[in-house]
Amino acid sequence: MKVHLVAICGTGMGSLAGLMQAAGHDVSGSDKAFYPPMSDSLRAWGIPTMQGFSEEHIGADLNLVIVGNACHSDNPEARAALEAGIEIKSFPQTLSELFITGRRSLVVAGTHGKTTTSALLSFLLSEAGRDPSFLVGGVLENYGRSFGLGGGEEFIVEGDEYDSAFFDKRPKFFHYRPEIAVLTSVEFDHADIYVDMDAYRAAFRGFVRLLPRTGLLVACDDDPEVRALIAETECEVVRYGLGEGKGFRAREISTTSGGTTFTLEITGAGKTRLETPLCGEHNVANTLAVLAVAARLGLPPVQAGPLLTGFRGVARRMQVRGTRAGVTVIDDFAHHPTEVSKTVRAARERYPAADLVAVFEPRTNTSRRAFFQKRYPESFDGADRVIVVPPYNVEQIATDERFDSQALVEDLRLRGLRADCLPDAAAVVCDLAASAPPGAVILVMSNGAFDDIHERLLASLGAREEGSHG
Repeated sequence: MKVHLVAICGTGMGSLAGLMQAAGHDVSGSDKAFYPPMSDSLRAWGIPTMQGFSEEHIGADLNLVIVGNACHSDNPEARAALEAGIEIKSFPQTLSELFITGRRSLVVAGTHGKTTTSALLSFLLSEAGRDPSFLVGGVLENYGRSFGLGGGEEFIVEGDEYDSAFFDKRPKFFHYRPEIAVLTSVEFDHADIYVDMDAYRAAFRGFVRLLPRTGLLVACDDDPEVRALIAETECEVVRYGLGEGKGFRAREISTTSGGTTFTLEITGAGKTRLETPLCGEHNVANTLAVLAVAARLGLPPVQAGPLLTGFRGVARRMQVRGTRAGVTVIDDFAHHPTEVSKTVRAARERYPAADLVAVFEPRTNTSRRAFFQKRYPESFDGADRVIVVPPYNVEQIATDERFDSQALVEDLRLRGLRADCLPDAAAVVCDLAASAPPGAVILVMSNGAFDDIHERLLASLGAREEGSHG
């Protein structure tokens, strides 16, 4: 089948492109911009791509056009496909119909942690020899890709609550027909899609109701919203968390130079000391979810535990991009205030003696809005310095709805933090290349390319290093 993906550089769309190519389809795609890691992946896979959207990209020989949810109804390629009578589908519909049908669907959903959790589950089942298929929202460092087409029974998918396409406003995870689902957390997000918390909550209520009576819900009952949603399903529920409760619990959590160790307590099944290369208590919780699913599939913690240590993480999730002039640059996708808080805390735990500089670009449709304006200041506690830039494409947001980066800086200063608002990535690079001392850790948080700030910063630091040796 000859397939074209419109907005191919999105994490999900790019992964689907790779998956379809692996299945033997002739794949091409277009997007208005290309940036790592997906741009690098598409190039490595040999998938032809075109810059910008044009009706000329829609050939008469196409069998299917997949339209990403970033596209509006006036997209020239979507319009051209419709006018030519070419079949159009959304990303989740295509994934469900072509790949999930006939397999056991394992869906990881929740506001936070779903990428790392689904990636870790994919890695664990792969290393255990189950040969699963998977598609997650980040590139697994172990495999250099965000998807896998296996011969096993399971298909693992990250269940996103964002809408499917301009012609299908249902959440993506409604398409995936879960048999086993993980629910990590439910906290308001996607303010451009959901009008309020009630609407957001309703999406997850509908999701858990999709589970069949013979299914399984693995639920983090540390989260009060998740606890409430447990009552919405008729299937078996396995609880997990760091607080008191039944199910899979973590105790005696310790940060090490190589990650985190903890004691796993399973109700009625004793204790096991385990190690994960991931840092942060939130990733311990994510690991518990994976262990609970694996146990349901016949892989008990005594077998699964040793496999966890081989996981190398996910690109853009606390990913060390490099060290130059003694300065370490970390790339992370955090954007919601809860995620920012957990990421800063994890970085502090991993580098307790470092001068920690947190750089934040408000880029998502929610973070560019003022909805969480008062939540963000406390999220940066633990950093030694914070640098914020103005919201990405802020002119797209109504003036009275815009996030105010300078106001955040002023609030951070009131909390005793060194904080600055700089105009763009170039200014951040110029500042930090000169000011970051040896031993510093720069944590860059953005869900987009951020003008390739990581490589530009490493290059400038490298030039500083060479200059000092000269």
